[in-house]
Amino acid sequence: MRTLDKLIAPHLKLAPVLVKRAPTLTLAFDERRRSRLAATLDNGEEVAVLLPRGTVLRDGDVLIADDGGLVRVVAAPETVLVVRAKDALTLTRAAYHLGNRHTPVEIGADYLKLEYDPVLADMVKRIGATVDQVSMPFQPESGAYGGGHKHGHDESFAEDYALAQQVFDEHHGHSHDPSHGHAHGHVHGHEHNHAHDHDHDHGHAHDHDHEDHVHDENCGHAHHHHHAHR
Repeated sequence: MRTLDKLIAPHLKLAPVLVKRAPTLTLAFDERRRSRLAATLDNGEEVAVLLPRGTVLRDGDVLIADDGGLVRVVAAPETVLVVRAKDALTLTRAAYHLGNRHTPVEIGADYLKLEYDPVLADMVKRIGATVDQVSMPFQPESGAYGGGHKHGHDESFAEDYALAQQVFDEHHGHSHDPSHGHAHGHVHGHEHNHAHDHDHDHGHAHDHDHEDHVHDENCGHAHHHHHAHR
């Protein structure tokens, strides 16, 4: 089995005839962003893809096998959502809200393209955009996932997506109680009053009044002491 372990830099131009003759490897976006992959070339040959972590392959990229052979990458058609709008402002708003959720987005002159997701489709429709579900190659902007890494599981994504999911479910008549949403309130109060009367043989009497010893876990400790000595 051959290993594809090198990616030719985009600025290095290969002879078109070499690229045309190279066998092809057709992959969907989710596969093209994996640096370790067992794959099958379009001619039926089994290969192993072993690239630096964070590498995201694009349509037309050329890989070099361990025997020096070339393989051309082809972006496979997949189920995606194409977002369009009646004006540039609406499309820009849709792009902003999708980007705010760290969603990989392909940007065209008059459209946005993203992986199929009914919750996000509902969100952009509410903004006023139109959404079509189609089968097309998907090549998002590299900046949408940090130059090779998709941040689909960070904190802000989880919170934003949960909110969008709740709105989607409410709009479509489903009850949704996110198990990860909790409101916590803790108030702890401890009051201690101590009165001590000490008589000592050496002629000193001490009265200690300790009042209002309040312990609050939220804001620290407040101590008020009144001492009377006689």
